[in-house]
Amino acid sequence: MKSKLKTTALLKEYILRLINEELSEKRLRIFDFDDTLVITDAKIFVNNILTGKNFILSPGEFAVYEKNEGDEFDFSEFQKLVNPRAIIWTGKIIRNIYKKYGPSGFVILSARTSAAPIHQFLEDAEMPGIEIVALNNADPNAKAQKVDEWITQRNIDVVEFFDDSPKNIAAVKALNIKHPNVKIIGRHVVHTHMPTHGFTKS
Repeated sequence: MKSKLKTTALLKEYILRLINEELSEKRLRIFDFDDTLVITDAKIFVNNILTGKNFILSPGEFAVYEKNEGDEFDFSEFQKLVNPRAIIWTGKIIRNIYKKYGPSGFVILSARTSAAPIHQFLEDAEMPGIEIVALNNADPNAKAQKVDEWITQRNIDVVEFFDDSPKNIAAVKALNIKHPNVKIIGRHVVHTHMPTHGFTKS
């Protein structure tokens, strides 16, 4: 209960700060999709070619999974959305960002194979036109490389990165070494206390 109350307080504080902040083209807000904005029933199938073991991981489990030698991953279920449920508190954040800045207010950076299901989901939520990059790569360094590219190309001063994976956040925050004048903020979306009631418009 304390964690839920803390999340609610932080959400209110964040949205209030968002409402009062000055418009800036040099701030880049980046959101992961799976287990950051939406929970689905898609699974990652793991086959270890050295031991012959096969098992299944949820996106939340994969976010903290340490790859073993011989592991091969099958992400085929992520080519579509399997029973998607929007996470209410991050949904409220992007709804408010969209309300203030429009589709240029944030980008979505996903390890998924295709951006099409994400586009459709956001269009159904009445948030069309958002830039979505599907990397087809679950390596944290792939996300960091894309953020590095955006910082350089767009002359970014502040990066705010929302992701459920500590490994992804660490990889992006490590860009401070290359970009010491850029403020990089990692927002870890924890897997507990994440009600899924849809992207409300309030």
